Amino acid sequence: MSPDEPSDETVVRTAADAAEGVIFSQYKQSDVRDYDVTVVFEDGVLEVDVYLNAPEGEDEPDPERVADDAALTARQAVDDLFEA
Repeated sequence: MSPDEPSDETVVRTAADAAEGVIFSQYKQSDVRDYDVTVVFEDGVLEVDVYLNAPEGEDEPDPERVADDAALTARQAVDDLFEA
């Protein structure tokens, strides 16, 4: 890791914060039954897994889509971190 690159901890925290931001932009925190954001960054490889148990219904966002969007946003946030 060069001195200009973010630490592994910074990468993981950035990804997790971005994923949580997407989840809670779509649902009130009290409506989310359970969620888990797992971020692993080893040897320059980022893995993001998002599990979301939230209400489903006609007037609710699709939890699977929100989880996918959260994972994609986490990856993009890390890409942006490395480009900065």
